[in-house]
Amino acid sequence: MMSEPSSSAAIAFEALLALAAERGASDLHLKDGRPPILRISGQVHYMDRPAMTSGEIAALADTVMDDRLRAHLAERGDADLSCAIGTGDRFRINVYRERGRTGLAARRVSRDIPSFGDLHMPRESMERICKARQGLVLFSGVAGSGKSTSIAACIDAVNAERACHIVTLEDPIEYLFEDKKAFIHQREIGTDVVSFEAALPALLREDPDVVLVGEMRTAESLEGALRAAVTSRLVFTTLHAMRAPAAIARILDLAGPRDQQRVREGVANTLVAVVCQQLVPAIDPNVARVPATEVMFATASIRKAIREGEDERLSALISAGGEAGMHDMTQDLARLVQEEWVEPKAAYEAAPNAEALKMIIRGIGFQKGTLR
Repeated sequence: MMSEPSSSAAIAFEALLALAAERGASDLHLKDGRPPILRISGQVHYMDRPAMTSGEIAALADTVMDDRLRAHLAERGDADLSCAIGTGDRFRINVYRERGRTGLAARRVSRDIPSFGDLHMPRESMERICKARQGLVLFSGVAGSGKSTSIAACIDAVNAERACHIVTLEDPIEYLFEDKKAFIHQREIGTDVVSFEAALPALLREDPDVVLVGEMRTAESLEGALRAAVTSRLVFTTLHAMRAPAAIARILDLAGPRDQQRVREGVANTLVAVVCQQLVPAIDPNVARVPATEVMFATASIRKAIREGEDERLSALISAGGEAGMHDMTQDLARLVQEEWVEPKAAYEAAPNAEALKMIIRGIGFQKGTLR
């Protein structure tokens, strides 16, 4: 059984988090046998400090965990939480076991909820998504690609423009929203409710207009999100997939083989849009990284392809759908190069098909205005 957290450990951990924020780090990592590690502008930097032991890391982590989280860590090998420090900075923290030792990753969450312009997201596409009154919006990408921040910008845009009820289910809560035109309830998994699966059946009884489901991880969370979307709610959620067609495939994987056709129908009927994103190093020294995006709107052709299982057609429909507000990842990377946001080398490294990107950048088949 863990001892009560010491005040000296709590002070030391807060000082470490404050230093990470002061240096503009996106992440702080603590690993047995290494000094603290910061990720700044996507690059890893070791701090000029003594190497830490597993016991020291465990003592720091213990200062921000309660008994429930300690039990979760002991039983399952990891625990997620969020915390705020005296400077006002917030962090999303994952404590985990690794070869019998304790490790920790802390991601800094901006105090202010950024706008689409702040994030360099495609403003027109994002505003169009936020105007929807019903349906499913998927934000997709690998861990650390900015999905949660982009959704926070969407939620706050709805909050500013629409008198409605917004309910978020998060694990853990990252951004703290203040009521504007909307009123918002934020429920944290593990603190306010046991799990996403436990929270979703009660969700519709809470009379929401807009819902955030932090992540679709299971068939149960998928069912809950689809049910909310079918019953006239606008539902935002996240998945781990690099491209829009892969996001659809991921949903079907969650559903399982027996329910795939039914889920296809549900997604085809409710989908508003899929936004995939990855962060690419920026040329501007004042901007660490910018998002390259793929946006798929649920046009009639997209819905038909999903419903009929013609997923291989989705990529072509997206790349040809500029008039419908769609673009694929390669097209957006070309735009970022054209607008001098990113270097060609960085774009090639991020591209799903580097040769196709090179052809666009060299002007083959490029016509002004087709990249957005």
